[in-house]
Amino acid sequence: MRFLFYDRVLELEKKRSIIGIKSFALSEEFHGGHFGKVALIPGVIFIEAMAQVLGWLICYSYDFELSCIMSLIEGVKVPAQLRPGFEARIYGEMISTTDKDTLGKAWMEVGGERVASIERIIYTHFRETHPEELAERFVYYSGRRDLLGDFRNRAPKG
Repeated sequence: MRFLFYDRVLELEKKRSIIGIKSFALSEEFHGGHFGKVALIPGVIFIEAMAQVLGWLICYSYDFELSCIMSLIEGVKVPAQLRPGFEARIYGEMISTTDKDTLGKAWMEVGGERVASIERIIYTHFRETHPEELAERFVYYSGRRDLLGDFRNRAPKG
């Protein structure tokens, strides 16, 4: 089973920023084994949601020619007791990037109030062997079919 911790991408600006959205429902799979009978969102879910959204910005920014793995996070703040039944906006920004890695930051807001953040998140890059498949997955997972045209219509490299 693949776990996605965002529902769709709302805005995307290459090599700059991304905004995604996630509705946290009581029916989420991860509620089954956490916190006894009290439904709370585990902090690691907030971290993973922010990491997934920012990771897609990196892949998109490099025309899906590379992929990335989160390798370091610092300055993490997650809520101690947030119950399901809300929608969060997930923000990610690229601070600096090279062919080998990207430094970024991410945060989540509920009703305009920041509820979680990562001050510093570093991704290590690796070459993608099937960029077309990665682009298709991004379009499918993000709900943004309009972005596939950007990828298919890009100028050939070289």
